Amino acid sequence: MRYERISIDPHICSGKPCIRGTRIMVTNILGLIAGGYSHDQILQTYPELTRQDIAAALDYVSQVVDEDKVIPRA
Repeated sequence: MRYERISIDPHICSGKPCIRGTRIMVTNILGLIAGGYSHDQILQTYPELTRQDIAAALDYVSQVVDEDKVIPRA
């Protein structure tokens, strides 16, 4: 499976994509990156994560965005 580090379970975080084995949502990781956090700072914030988890979250989101129809804002 391509996204073995990503879990989507309707009983965990309302089915939002999370890092497998945690309740850390992919959107939490993206929010930290958008806020200027480095990978090292994210790992300090969530010590249960690995660099591979962060990479998996970014890869997952890039694939989801690529598959969705993006509508430009007027």
